Amino acid sequence: MINIKSSEEIKILREGGKILASILSEVARKVKPGLATVELDQLSEKLIRKNNGEPSFKNYKTRDDRFSYPASLCVSINDEIVHGIPSKNRILKQGDIVSLDLGMKYKNLYTDMATTIGVGKISDQAEKLIDVTKKSLALGIKSIKDGACIGDIGSAVQLYAEKNGFNVVRHLVGHGVGYKVHEMPDIPNYGSKGTGLKLKKGMVLALEPMIVIGSSDIILDKDNWTWKTKDGLLSVHFEHTVAVTRNGAEILTKIQ
Repeated sequence: MINIKSSEEIKILREGGKILASILSEVARKVKPGLATVELDQLSEKLIRKNNGEPSFKNYKTRDDRFSYPASLCVSINDEIVHGIPSKNRILKQGDIVSLDLGMKYKNLYTDMATTIGVGKISDQAEKLIDVTKKSLALGIKSIKDGACIGDIGSAVQLYAEKNGFNVVRHLVGHGVGYKVHEMPDIPNYGSKGTGLKLKKGMVLALEPMIVIGSSDIILDKDNWTWKTKDGLLSVHFEHTVAVTRNGAEILTKIQ
């Protein structure tokens, strides 16, 4: 079942998304060599609760998961694609790239976003991968409007990634969001224009390109949460929550 949000619900999601974007921006500014990733998680939860929200990832569990996710923030480093678990023993190093993925429940509605940044000086290849993934998200968002198709989004992301010599992760997808952390429809980062479910005004979607330098094959870490590239090469992740409008898409998690 595809959920259509009312204008009043989108207003609340816009308010929550603005707060979430502000929080993630503040957390990202704290990234530096020598920092334990648990400190980023603690700051995220503190800021969410200060703004009358709840961390939507903490204690999240589906029927397929062996145990609940133990943190508020996902911190994925280098070859980790998504769902990296923060820890006092995971210390950021010069040259790392780190994905910060954060979700918030605010006035009973959910928004979700992610960004990837370099820790100090990073390689030219890592810098390019970050730039391409960020641009692929913008192109995916640009393809959205009432009457467009899910395949239009995936096609935009995939073509831009591959044109620049990278690959999209196929096993993991974006999703609907709003009433729950994850809703239908699934939104792959690959596809063909004009195919798949037609988008309708009022849909709220979390678009999240995950793009890798090497093979798109992935493995699940022994912690049963962290997805990593099988070949150990770099991965980058960006995400926005957007609302489908008649003539385009509104980014609800836009950083002001």
